[in-house]
Amino acid sequence: MVFVVTVISVGVTPPAKPAPAPRPQPQTRRATRLAVLGDSTAVGLGDPLPNRGGWRGVGPLVAEALGIAEDGYLNPSFTGARMSCVRTDQLPKTIAHRPDMALVVVGMNDTLRPDFNADNIAEDLTAIVRELTAIGTTVLPVRFHDHSKVFRLPPSLKRALSARVTELNEAIDRVVEAEGIACLNLDTLPGAYDLTVWSVDRLHPSELGHRMLAEGFTNLAAAAGFEVPRPVSLTCSGGVEPSAAAHFGWLVAKGVPWLWRRGREFLPYAAVIMWRSFRERVG
Repeated sequence: MVFVVTVISVGVTPPAKPAPAPRPQPQTRRATRLAVLGDSTAVGLGDPLPNRGGWRGVGPLVAEALGIAEDGYLNPSFTGARMSCVRTDQLPKTIAHRPDMALVVVGMNDTLRPDFNADNIAEDLTAIVRELTAIGTTVLPVRFHDHSKVFRLPPSLKRALSARVTELNEAIDRVVEAEGIACLNLDTLPGAYDLTVWSVDRLHPSELGHRMLAEGFTNLAAAAGFEVPRPVSLTCSGGVEPSAAAHFGWLVAKGVPWLWRRGREFLPYAAVIMWRSFRERVG
């Protein structure tokens, strides 16, 4: 007896895999209050407004990008400020303002003073950061570029200034790491050493430089979860391109006296650097 077996192939459809759960979108929030603390760069020097309307600079550019209303913006910064000035004079006003975000642009004036002390700078910055974060403020400081690369100085003075900036940055780095906050690194900012980024004095950013600072800060703000409804444009507009006469007038009235004052204070430190360099060369 012969049995015939017919095998029928039946396609079995495996059960569909469940669709992956959508990734949760990062929560963003709108900043309504901004403060800018610091020295002459924070004031806006290098980015003049038309009709002698004062200075604009990084602060108003960041405020516009974040959609901050006029009554939500505070800038207690002043020219010549040092880190200790920010702590003692500017911080109390800022705490009263209760900003969502605070930009801290200060430190270069410290590098030119004979009583420069990196540990004191770190202590002051730590206090600034902790007192602001305690009220819910996101604090964004800066670490600095090598100013000697854009400011013309004799080689020995360049070495002295570079050494001071390094000490300053190391102090800032310690605080940033210890407090777990973001920091805008001017040394790695694209185009930071292009001369178009600097005003005639090579000490303060030009309008383009201030716009680059503002873009860097708003990038950090976005990474921290803040909305940036109007990203900063790097196309210059709304400011004034200083004339050659204005450049000369600034140098005579402000620049040279400032260099004379700061230079006299910085020279003793520079002399020590030069002496060390000489001893190293002669063995």
